Amino acid sequence: MLQKMCNSDPWGPTSRRVTEHGVTPAPPGTTEMRCYLTHFVLGGFLLITFYLMGQSNFLVTQPLVNVLARTWPLSKSEGSSESWVDGGNYLPLNVSYQLLAGALPIKQKFLTIGMASVKRKKGSYLLPTLESIFSQSSSEERAAMVVVVLLAEFDPEWRGAMVDEIRAAHPSELDEGQLLVIHVPPQFYPPLTALKRNYDDAPERVSFRSKQNVDYAFLMHYSSSRGAYYLQLEDDVSSAHSFLTTIHRSIQERRSVDWAMLEFSSLGYIGKLYKAAHVPLLARFLFLFYQEMPCDWLLTHFRELLVQREQILIKPSLFQHMGSFSSFKGNANNLKDKFFEKDVYSNPPADVYTDIAVFKDHVPRLAWEGGEGYFWGRTPERGSYLMVVLRAPAVVTSVKVETGLEGKDILQFAVVELGQNVETTVRGEKSCKDFKPLGKMNDGMFEKKDLELEFGSSSSCLRLRVTGKQKDWIAIMKIRITVKTEAQLHTSLGYGR
Repeated sequence: MLQKMCNSDPWGPTSRRVTEHGVTPAPPGTTEMRCYLTHFVLGGFLLITFYLMGQSNFLVTQPLVNVLARTWPLSKSEGSSESWVDGGNYLPLNVSYQLLAGALPIKQKFLTIGMASVKRKKGSYLLPTLESIFSQSSSEERAAMVVVVLLAEFDPEWRGAMVDEIRAAHPSELDEGQLLVIHVPPQFYPPLTALKRNYDDAPERVSFRSKQNVDYAFLMHYSSSRGAYYLQLEDDVSSAHSFLTTIHRSIQERRSVDWAMLEFSSLGYIGKLYKAAHVPLLARFLFLFYQEMPCDWLLTHFRELLVQREQILIKPSLFQHMGSFSSFKGNANNLKDKFFEKDVYSNPPADVYTDIAVFKDHVPRLAWEGGEGYFWGRTPERGSYLMVVLRAPAVVTSVKVETGLEGKDILQFAVVELGQNVETTVRGEKSCKDFKPLGKMNDGMFEKKDLELEFGSSSSCLRLRVTGKQKDWIAIMKIRITVKTEAQLHTSLGYGR
């Protein structure tokens, strides 16, 4: 066929062309060049066609032109700041989903949370995980999210039992479009046995992790359009208090950063956040390379392909692994995230000062920031202080202070105070003119809630002031506050039920 088309060259077999100006000889080599180009273009087209036909088990049937246009757009629109990645419309997966429980949300949510669950040999953690997600969220936060659970087990009896348990535990979340339970039948999966053993893993281990990659690919593909952001969890985690508020704040703080993945846990494939526009591409990526390596290795490659070279790990972590037994053969798995804090209070931006001598690099701001750091100071005098000055005044609703390191270096005698009217001291630091006491430290601890009922106006300073002689050094492990911002958060999200 190609040879016949070459012989019908538009210049003619005699290498001449008749024009209104007479007979014009063809340029030297024109016939040979056009024949070569014809071979090249049609050969390439046929190769693509044969490839797509070979993938027909996994592709949605549609005209070839549409497939190519979606897969390899030539360029972004002129004047547009979006790349073809941001535009979406990737090569779709040929997969049919069964909605087992839940009502589809009418509007797009702020956050979609996805997790896949299979039958474990030693019990299930799915119900406690769902309970943690919803109980640690306010009504406004729950309205701004949808949790998608893929029951990725092929045993229909187990699936039916799990659906019944989920319906009994979370009827309102199912009815209000905050929880969806789905399943993908086995005929849509690629081969899961006799796979490549790249790392000399046992065949059953390779099959397990390869199926997990496909589970996640299908889960992400389904979830990609349901929220502006997608959060990947596993089915055996506990959540920090108001984690959605912290995620929203972290996104806002990085509006000028071109990130591909934010990590709210240091473990596995837990707490990884993506922009919705990238999720279909990630789903295809996991599907194409499902037998090559585990998902938590693939995610690093995906992040780097989107030109985010460095990990962005947000501390403290918002999700903790709570399972004791793996979903693979029930093996023991006691991994814990050392950066996790269940009561994450999302301290607002502030500057922290002290007149207490600092030991090494245990600077005072570490007591204010999340993570494993803390402030460690040499023996303070009476009147010594640690001062937190908020960068924007706020109505403080609760304060919590923890001191002491392994039972030592406890701050014994101190008062906690709120201050107003910021000023600059002779030391060149910021402070407040007026302070009101909240209460005294008790055995190195302080906690007080519902402060807005007593102090309704905005505050700018929080001060720990030493009131007695301290025999030992002091270690201030955490200073955590909450401020009145929940209504502002709900308004700014703008995502309804």
